[in-house]
Amino acid sequence: MKHRIVVLGAGYAGAYVAGNLARRLSRADTEITVVNAEPDFVERMRLHQLAAGRETEALKLADAFAGTGIRLRLARVTAVAPERQVVALADAGGGGELGYDTLVYALGSRVDDRGVPGVAEHAFDVAGRPSALRLRERLGSLGRRGGGGRVLVVGDGLTGIESAAEIAESWPGLSVTLVARGELGARLSVGARSHLRQACDRLSITVLEHTSVEAVEATRVLCTDGTVLASDATVWTAGFAVNPIAAAGGLEVTEKGQIVVDRTMRSVSHPNVYAVGDSVYAVGDNGRPLPMSCGSAGFTGRQAVDAIVGRLTSRKIANTKLVYTYNYITLGRRDGMLQTVDDEGQAKPKHMGGRTSALVKEGINRIALWTISHPTFGVPKRKHRLAAAPLAECVRRQGGRVAA
Repeated sequence: MKHRIVVLGAGYAGAYVAGNLARRLSRADTEITVVNAEPDFVERMRLHQLAAGRETEALKLADAFAGTGIRLRLARVTAVAPERQVVALADAGGGGELGYDTLVYALGSRVDDRGVPGVAEHAFDVAGRPSALRLRERLGSLGRRGGGGRVLVVGDGLTGIESAAEIAESWPGLSVTLVARGELGARLSVGARSHLRQACDRLSITVLEHTSVEAVEATRVLCTDGTVLASDATVWTAGFAVNPIAAAGGLEVTEKGQIVVDRTMRSVSHPNVYAVGDSVYAVGDNGRPLPMSCGSAGFTGRQAVDAIVGRLTSRKIANTKLVYTYNYITLGRRDGMLQTVDDEGQAKPKHMGGRTSALVKEGINRIALWTISHPTFGVPKRKHRLAAAPLAECVRRQGGRVAA
């Protein structure tokens, strides 16, 4: 009987794991099924671009997995029952249960409303393709009617900054305001913060610092200090949360709902369950939890693949590096920043900014999409060297420099 591997979710982490397991394991001995709610692979790193009006490629998962031996099941995961080793699904045919011998949980994250009233009813977000498309339609409607529609972007993390910049550049007739709970770019170096402020000035983005939102209404946002901000479209980017399915199923999770794992991404409560991407609580080599990011999806996914292959083939399990060394931030199509961080997660003094950063980030996006569209072939040597090369080498190849 074949060993049944079920991968829940086909985002960056889930699709990567499924493809590499199919490449490294014998089809005669294993059966790999990927469960995903949508037929397309979602480039989450480009959703703010999609929302702002850019055309992005929609890769069909069926095409990506064709000829790999990977089975694709289009369904929504409604529950996991690790004690019985089944997952409950809902689809057009009514759903049912799917059994597994090894489960890879990669359901990712969704927008976190942080308990703020009105976010679910009135705010837009870029955490998923459907929500990004809804925002795209709204922005298009505001832009076409003229009259300077007002867009509020709540949250000054990477997603908020990138969303505000992309919207402001794509729709110069709209008034864009970025609402920050603290100082804008507080986690960046001094030079990077200066670059960010210059970009906001260039794009005519109004920045409200030290401002907290207590409620979102259809046409305005209420702040804790009593300020009322008029808004024709409120974009909520104040954080992400994981799906509660893992906790409801009895897996050991953190307060945030992330699955607690050992060094190999194996659940500490259920050894036949692995977690990767945003769904996992993984401690990096610096002793700190890895952040929710595409980079973390790659590292945790690679470690899970090594662990599953090692255990199924009785081979030694190698430890993948679990590191967090930099942030890339796009500031529209022709500008961006790369901020390196130290082992404590604090910004290093130097950063890279300008068009070179935007080009490198675009290259990373394209490499990520290529690996998903060729799931069992791995990354070509040339591109792999670029993706894994030290920062200075990447910059040299792009003709840029690191600025103080």
